[in-house]
Amino acid sequence: MAEPIEPIEPIEPIEPIEPIEPIEPLSAPPSAAPTLLEFPCSYPIKAVGRAEGEFAALVVAIVRRHAPEFDAATVSLRESSGGKWLAVTVTIQAESRAQLDAIYQDLTDDERVIWAL
Repeated sequence: MAEPIEPIEPIEPIEPIEPIEPIEPLSAPPSAAPTLLEFPCSYPIKAVGRAEGEFAALVVAIVRRHAPEFDAATVSLRESSGGKWLAVTVTIQAESRAQLDAIYQDLTDDERVIWAL
């Protein structure tokens, strides 16, 4: 014969919960975040990719879209010790945080750019 089941005590009804008001995000979008830079300023941008094809020309073309007046004499190249990677540094006269954000976005959107800083 089965053991008797103990009766369950009734549960008190739960009061409805008030809707929660939306909260503000913990961090602002990158373009709205404060910056320590004072514009205009000289600003180096470095991108790294495979040392093949026209990687340096690609980086220069992307930067030139957003800073057409930059001096090509500021471009410096550094190949890795094994020759597999190429770091391209371009120094521009940055006019705004939005300009820098756009350059970095375009660089990182291109699959040939491994990283940019």
